[in-house]
Amino acid sequence: MDTQQASDTIFLHELEIETIVGIGDWERKIRQTVSIDLEMGADIRRAAATDSIDDTLNYKAVAKRVQQFVADSDFRLVETMAEKIAELVLQEFGIPWIRVRVSKPRAIRGAKDVGVLIYRAQA
Repeated sequence: MDTQQASDTIFLHELEIETIVGIGDWERKIRQTVSIDLEMGADIRRAAATDSIDDTLNYKAVAKRVQQFVADSDFRLVETMAEKIAELVLQEFGIPWIRVRVSKPRAIRGAKDVGVLIYRAQA
């Protein structure tokens, strides 16, 4: 294998999860839908060569873990949620970097959604 760094991306888009998130009193009492996009660094060359799930990042496992984590969470800010998702996936799945987008659909009248987009990498 060559020594050049691969810059492949595995992504999950519009993962919808029901959770408690928000700063308003009413938001602390009901579950709301958040939409999460993940883009994760990976080198997929080995998986492409072997055609084996064991040689790649298993996006189903990532999705299930994030769904569980977010559904069980109780954050006030989507900023905190995004940061904690990034930390979780970086640590548990050993990827080099992640881009996390967390949005709250229809949270602001007249806007499709609002939220944050962060990029984090291994130290």
